[in-house]
Amino acid sequence: MAEEGIYHSPGLTAPAVEDLRKLNQEMKFRCTEEEIQGMAKVMGELTANFQRVSEIPDPSIPRVRYPRTPGHRPTPEENPYNAWAWRCDIRGAAEGKLSGRTVGIKDNIAVAGVPMRNGSKLLENYVPEFDATVVTRILDAGGRIVGKTTTEDLCYSGSSVTSSDGPVTNPRDQTRIAGGSSAGSGAVVAAGLADLAVGGDQGGSVRIPASFMGIVGFKPTFGLVPATGTMGMEPTLDHVGPMARTVTDCALLLEVIAGYDGGRDARQIPNMSVPEYSKLVDVSVAGKKVGLLKEGFDVCTEEAVKTVVRQAASRLTQAGITLREASVPMHKDGFYGTYQCMFKNSGVGLFNKGFYPTSLQEAFFRGYTTHPHDTPPAVKFLAMVAEYIDRLYGNKFYGKGHNLVLELTRQFDEALEEFDVLILPTLPYTATKLPTPDWSFEGLYHSLYSMVSNTLSFDSTGHPALSINAGFVPTPEGTQLPVGMMIVGKKFDEVTVLQVARAFEKLSE
Repeated sequence: MAEEGIYHSPGLTAPAVEDLRKLNQEMKFRCTEEEIQGMAKVMGELTANFQRVSEIPDPSIPRVRYPRTPGHRPTPEENPYNAWAWRCDIRGAAEGKLSGRTVGIKDNIAVAGVPMRNGSKLLENYVPEFDATVVTRILDAGGRIVGKTTTEDLCYSGSSVTSSDGPVTNPRDQTRIAGGSSAGSGAVVAAGLADLAVGGDQGGSVRIPASFMGIVGFKPTFGLVPATGTMGMEPTLDHVGPMARTVTDCALLLEVIAGYDGGRDARQIPNMSVPEYSKLVDVSVAGKKVGLLKEGFDVCTEEAVKTVVRQAASRLTQAGITLREASVPMHKDGFYGTYQCMFKNSGVGLFNKGFYPTSLQEAFFRGYTTHPHDTPPAVKFLAMVAEYIDRLYGNKFYGKGHNLVLELTRQFDEALEEFDVLILPTLPYTATKLPTPDWSFEGLYHSLYSMVSNTLSFDSTGHPALSINAGFVPTPEGTQLPVGMMIVGKKFDEVTVLQVARAFEKLSE
């Protein structure tokens, strides 16, 4: 606390009378000059309260338990796919479920003492002083964190080309995109540079790279894995999930990072139970009912994708599963809105009774205030569209979108009363070629966002959704491009999703 008579750097600069006059005019309040003069005096008195708040130590920031060094920016030789944003080496507990496993952490997730940029120049030189909860849990389980993985600029892309560090290339074919926004996490797993990785999913960002690169990526039920200490896009959409080369490894990482975070992520259900998923995946799935989601196949722009996924799903009948067509008409209308949280509230949002990473809020506010021009064109466009709507229509469309999500959720819940899981293609097409500098803005925009037509709905509704490689489509150049099959289950029924995925994996071995 500030001691009387001793100088302390001010936590807040009180507004001058002229500042209040300007605000009065801009906000159309029509305050009198006498009122403004009085407000200036009262505001001067209130600064003491802000000073007190700014000087109270934050008790919600946990102690960092495992020693580490800052690491280094990777050299081109150790970063062949540009998948590492930063290299480090943090060893966790001597024993645990992840003992001997190396893990990559998406660069929108805080690792204390290690730079965090979230793919953006707006966060250059920001170093968090805290570990995200998932990071602590990985280290407590004996995991070894070997780097931060490249993400799209502020996570605003399903491609892999907008990061301030340059594009992430696909290990399957380096002339093609890797998918995003968790591009680096997917690539380090697909290329064998890490055993496991953690990604974030707000519109498909775990499942998109998993599909394009042929690995397993799981977006769990909304709130199952705490997002504490991550830079999100919108609290109603933010998910954190595991990425791995096998279903069992994906299940293992999920059981480590899932579970209640003591109220620090207010979106979670208190005292939720987390089963040992990895020990429950190898069971018979005979008698399970699978619905092939019609609308999920309808949106595919590559016929080969539909064929590969239908053929893959039909193989599940060998495990005793029954297949039938399913339909959720509103599937194509998944809601998406992130502007208020990301740009107006520094990637953290408001009205959350959990943990706020204030150092991250300050760093992003400074970056966005001083050099917003350093964001890529697609991010600028989305911000301008959202600001335009916000100024002319307020929150009308945001509210309408959430109202529609209630019906979308009801329709999926109803379908999942009839079926144990739903299956559909993860993406409407296979990995496309990397864009060239001469692409038009329209072409670039569609290349960044056109792949989310099947993934987005389940971020809106919160149902668990896993992508597993269903097969390959050959290219004229002779490469084989992976095709993801998405398995969607009831909320908090990750076990069934993983069991069906593991049954398919065994049929493919």
